[in-house]
Amino acid sequence: MSNNMTPLIAFQGITKVYGSGEAKTYALRGIDLEIHEGEFVAIMGSSGSGKSTAMNIIGCLDEPTEGDYHFQGVDVGALNLNQKALLRRNYMGFIFQGFNLLGRTSALENVELPLIYRGSSAKARKDASLAALNKVGLKNVSHHQPSQLSGGQQQRVAVARALVTNPLIMLADEPTGNLDSKNSEEVMLLLQNLNKEQNITIIMVTHENEMAAYADRTIVFRDGLIISDGKEK
Repeated sequence: MSNNMTPLIAFQGITKVYGSGEAKTYALRGIDLEIHEGEFVAIMGSSGSGKSTAMNIIGCLDEPTEGDYHFQGVDVGALNLNQKALLRRNYMGFIFQGFNLLGRTSALENVELPLIYRGSSAKARKDASLAALNKVGLKNVSHHQPSQLSGGQQQRVAVARALVTNPLIMLADEPTGNLDSKNSEEVMLLLQNLNKEQNITIIMVTHENEMAAYADRTIVFRDGLIISDGKEK
């Protein structure tokens, strides 16, 4: 873990309200939360508990109704849309339950996508993408399309895509939700290794205790509040 005492992520009184009047719904009810660089955090809770809303705010995909969100000490609420997009692009990698791979393109081309948005040269994109695929053990299938890969391999391509920009933080939303137990274990061991070996901060939403056990810290949400926050081991 970083010796820097400034949290990577800091929520202060974060509230999220959807709708108004009788349709008003509180997704988050004044959350305080700190996550430091190098942590592997699992976020759990039933549907509607607020965990996905918290994840979306961390990833700058949603904004709080009230409260302050600081990323490395920077007030995210004071950033404009372009600055938030740059924050996502330069510091964050995203992994989704549904893989979100482009079907008619190779694994290599899927991994290159974030670098295209960055404006990297073709050679730089290819070199970085092959290196990322190598880190997840898939360099030998770089020219295969998703339909030629197993579910576990597709999710590892998605991890490589999140990894290719050298993010400070990886946000994983139910990364094993579509996988069997063997592939789930492979993906979780990969995430654990990236956390330990490369000090990438990982925040993962999961429904499964078996997956949360790979993390160093589990935060449980219920009805828009954090009801427990502790280290599993």
